[in-house]
Amino acid sequence: MGDKGELLRVRVSRGVLFVTIDNPPINLLTIQMATEFLRLSQDAAADKEIRVIVFDSANPDFFIAHYDVAFLVQAPDEADDRKTVDFHDLNRACEAFRRMPKVSIAKVEGRARGGGSEFLMALDMRFGAIGKAIVGQPELPLGITPGAGGTQRLPRLIGVGRAMEVILGGGDLTAETAERYGYFNRALPAGELGPFVDDLAFRIASHTPESIALAKKAILAATELPLMEGLIEEASLSVRSLTLPSAKRRMNKFLELGGQTFEMELDWSRMVKALGDVP
Repeated sequence: MGDKGELLRVRVSRGVLFVTIDNPPINLLTIQMATEFLRLSQDAAADKEIRVIVFDSANPDFFIAHYDVAFLVQAPDEADDRKTVDFHDLNRACEAFRRMPKVSIAKVEGRARGGGSEFLMALDMRFGAIGKAIVGQPELPLGITPGAGGTQRLPRLIGVGRAMEVILGGGDLTAETAERYGYFNRALPAGELGPFVDDLAFRIASHTPESIALAKKAILAATELPLMEGLIEEASLSVRSLTLPSAKRRMNKFLELGGQTFEMELDWSRMVKALGDVP
C-alpha cells in the first residue's frame, strides 16, 4: 500500500500495516482525517497481504486530540428528530475496523480524547505508555455528548458505572487507570511499548488469514449474541477452521515438530515461531 493521504503515513512489513497519524500541531481529528481513516479501512480490507494494522502517532504528546470543535460549532440551531440518521465517515471507519477480518491495534503515547478516544474503542486492542498516554471524553464540559460510539462502546469495554464516570465526569484517565478499568489491554513503560506491540502484531500476522478472520468473528459474537447462540456460532466457526488446507498443514507440522511431547510443550514460543513459517 502506498501513501494513504496527507495525514496518515503507512508502511507494510511482514503482513503488518503500520499507520502513523500526523496532523500537526495536535493531531486534530478533522473531516479530512476521518475520510482518510475510512479510505484506509477500505484499502486495508481489500489487501490480501495485510493481516494486522497498527496505529501510532508522529506526535509524542497527542495520539488524536479530539474532533474539530470549530466544525462542530457550525451545527444547525435545531436538531433533526429523525430516529435514523446517516453515519458520518468517522463512524463508518470505526465500524469498518471493528468488523473487518483483520486485527487492529493502537500504540498510544500522548492524549486521545473525544473522537480520538472513540476511534481507539473501535479497534481490537489498545496499549498505552505509562506516564504519557491519556484518554478521555471531554464532550460534556463543552455542553455536547459523544457522537462516534463513545456511549455505546465504552460501557461494553469498561462497564456502565465506569463509563458514567468517564463520560459524565469529562476528565482524563492515565494509562495505569485505563488499564485497570479495561480500556487499555496493558499499560507499559514507554520504552517497552513499541517492542511489545510490534512483537504481538508480527506474531498475529504469522497466523493464517483464515484463522484470524474466523477467530475474530467468534470473539465478536460474544459481544453481539446471547451465550447459547454464541456457543453455537463458535462451534460452527471451529468446525469450518478444521476443514482449511492451511490448518491441516499447520497441525501436521505441529505433530512433525514434536507437538504433544513433554519437551516441545514446555517451549511454546519456539513452536509458535516455527508454525508461523508454514504457509
